[in-house]
Amino acid sequence: MALQGNLRDFTVTQLLNLINLANKTGSLLIQGPNAGARAIFREGKLAFAQLANENGSLPAVLHLADKITDAQLRTLEQRAAGMSDKELGLLLINAGYVSQEDILESLRSYFTDIIQQLFTWVEGRFKFQDDQDIPEGRIPVRIALEDMIMQGSRQMREFEQLQYEVPNLDMSLAFTDRPGVNLKKVNLNVEEWRVVSYINPKNSIRDIAKTTQMNDLEIRRIVYGLLQAGLVKLVRPHGAPTQLEGLQTAFPGVEREEQKGLVNRLIERIRSI
Repeated sequence: MALQGNLRDFTVTQLLNLINLANKTGSLLIQGPNAGARAIFREGKLAFAQLANENGSLPAVLHLADKITDAQLRTLEQRAAGMSDKELGLLLINAGYVSQEDILESLRSYFTDIIQQLFTWVEGRFKFQDDQDIPEGRIPVRIALEDMIMQGSRQMREFEQLQYEVPNLDMSLAFTDRPGVNLKKVNLNVEEWRVVSYINPKNSIRDIAKTTQMNDLEIRRIVYGLLQAGLVKLVRPHGAPTQLEGLQTAFPGVEREEQKGLVNRLIERIRSI
């Protein structure tokens, strides 16, 4: 009998705990608001995972893991389109392009990343059924769930905090007015620069995430960092500010908790008058 329900009532963490503790064999299907995913387990271990909007082919996974070059990926897509992952894997190993461990390591990393993304899915339906229908020709792996569950739990706590800090991905970002600040001299990593390049009141945070291929956790993490650094501010999609004009400039350089304290003291002072 299949186990099915709503992620609001039964989280991904709880599902993986059940699969792990009961050494379950079967497939977990999850349909979120904007995406779907499937994960297949053998005796409580992850064997395969796939997102509905990605083909997850072996060439694409190897390229993502920097095991093959752009040119090699294009060649494989053109000349090996009809081959299964198993056939292609043997061909690449025999030709000396990659090792067996390269392939397994890349697949383990790719499947693990998919499961980590699922921890941030709090809306949607799931169904676990007792079968293990790994797509024909695909290469299964064997990944223990314990570390994945612990990492997912930490990730969920971070995600909940970031949801509080950046609650609405349909808001937009705009650069703050900070005279004398040269953005080119700000120490940002590659992912942060990618987000910065799309900052415009016309682009919602959700749009930026889609364009840069980031999940909710990744985009919230970067936006929160930019907000904390004072480089950007949240604005409504049409450019209307979300806070009273002049509130930030009234307390230049003051941290949020200090601002709260100042505001509270002002309120108490007004009440005493």
